[in-house]
Amino acid sequence: MKHRIETKCIHEGWKPKKGEARQLPIYQSTTFKYDTSEQMGKLFDLEAEGYFYTRLQNPTNDAVAAKICELEGGVAAMLTSSGQAANFYAIFNICEAGDHFISSSAIYGGTYNLFAVTMKKMGIECTFVDQNLPESELTKYFKPNTKAVFGETITNPTVTVFDFEKFARLAHFYGVPLIVDNTFATPINCRPFEWGADIVTHSTTKYMDGHGASVGGCIVDSGNFDWNAHGDKFSGLTSPDDSYHGITYTNKFGKGAYITKATAQLMRDFGSSQSPQNAFYINLGLETLHLRIRQHCENALAVARFLNRSDKIAWVNYPGLEDSVDNALANKYLSNGSCGVLAFGIKGGREKSIDFMDNLNLASIVTHVADSKTCLLHPASHTHRQLTDRQLEEAGVAPDLIRLSVGLENANDIIEDIGQALAQI
Repeated sequence: MKHRIETKCIHEGWKPKKGEARQLPIYQSTTFKYDTSEQMGKLFDLEAEGYFYTRLQNPTNDAVAAKICELEGGVAAMLTSSGQAANFYAIFNICEAGDHFISSSAIYGGTYNLFAVTMKKMGIECTFVDQNLPESELTKYFKPNTKAVFGETITNPTVTVFDFEKFARLAHFYGVPLIVDNTFATPINCRPFEWGADIVTHSTTKYMDGHGASVGGCIVDSGNFDWNAHGDKFSGLTSPDDSYHGITYTNKFGKGAYITKATAQLMRDFGSSQSPQNAFYINLGLETLHLRIRQHCENALAVARFLNRSDKIAWVNYPGLEDSVDNALANKYLSNGSCGVLAFGIKGGREKSIDFMDNLNLASIVTHVADSKTCLLHPASHTHRQLTDRQLEEAGVAPDLIRLSVGLENANDIIEDIGQALAQI
């Protein structure tokens, strides 16, 4: 029987057999025992399935990855230690020194730094583009060594909506996969594979956990991109891997090639595996994701409408608002709602924005976002403070921009807290 997504949130991943624990067990072990040397040897040769070291794989992690994979409609998934690690692995799994990829400039500041600074040191070039440009303009950024296109379903912190079909057409025309960070929308409100994305990443730290309790990430592969059709670009997947006795991932693992390589090669060498304890927390969060995301959206829309009416607010950006420039894209790709995060600016600029934040009582100033408690930050002073003024402009981060993550408190209490803070400036 094919279940609906709400049921999948609760029942996918861990399917206990007779006499087994109903709740997902925490396999808090570094290693796993085998009876013979040959049994373990087959694991190291990728000839058998199983576990030998939690740095690569763990049963708790794999159960949670399987649930997220099912929610997204993919074929294989892998948990990572953070969303940042997920985005790094997603790109590095198919890029190496001398390669190039394209990213929307309107992405999380930490990801921007990863792509612009750290990966540049590794010899991988990233070109950042305005995601609102027409296809005719975007084509000029593709190069013979371009290996991927990257964007966020709902951008952090500018809260704009990514045009999947436009970027999928471009990526596939040039023979590269479209990689999308679906953190803010979650698979409850958007399933990027249905709109042409090939690989999805998540910071599970956010709505999937939902309580600010555990850090983690996830990569999900749709299985739709034909790596062999572009084998010259993706030789890491389509030619023998000497570190595993000449295995060719696409030949041996088919649609599971991308995630198998990321697990067997990148996790082996970098070890950014999520702890089983954190995976357990994420699984608990996933069981109520479909309920929580609905309330986050309802509260956020109420707050956005309140801010839109205030004479102290310069602008509000929330895709659910009827007058939002992204409302049409939101209606197309996010028909169930967008997320609980919105962006706005206060008249008077940067200093007034900071004064407003300091006057709040219920909402907390934290670096986190997308959990049960209302929180906010000022990106130009916090998450994006390493960027130059020009880079801030390219990322669409105005000096007065406040990112507000609307929690699950009563919406009237959130609005009253915002109202009293505005009254003091």
